Amino acid sequence: MTKQEKSLTMTVLMTPDMANFSGNVHGGSLLKLLDQVAYACAAKYCKSYVVTAALDQVFFKQQVNVGELVTFFARVNHVGRSSMEVEVKVVAEHLRTHEKRHTTSCFFTMVAIDEQGKSFEVPRLLLETEAEKKHYEAAEMRRAMRQESLEKSRALYDEICEDEF
Repeated sequence: MTKQEKSLTMTVLMTPDMANFSGNVHGGSLLKLLDQVAYACAAKYCKSYVVTAALDQVFFKQQVNVGELVTFFARVNHVGRSSMEVEVKVVAEHLRTHEKRHTTSCFFTMVAIDEQGKSFEVPRLLLETEAEKKHYEAAEMRRAMRQESLEKSRALYDEICEDEF
């Protein structure tokens, strides 16, 4: 059996074209990179194309500045039938001082798809360390909370919009 590729690291220089009106890196620019990193991590894990199904709990803890090196650390925390939770942690580094700051964290749900765009079963996640087991358990909790929230949101939407259309 081949070793599972469960993680990925990518570093990008933040350039002026990524800036917002305040001169810092725009949140949308970071979100695009986060999605690309989650895609690459999940695709590498399941060796197939994937699509983004959900983005949960984006925490922009600190601003990211133009001119900083930003490293994205991604890992697969949980695998369902065709879905994978990918956690991404972002660390910004000032090039002159080498100061590093944890700026952003989030969780993506990615789904493996075939050539016809249909989801398919991906390999089970092998939990080899205690840390991986803890990340898996936390992902299970997030999945249950996401499902409960989705059900409540749909019921509320149906109730509110019942007579509007």
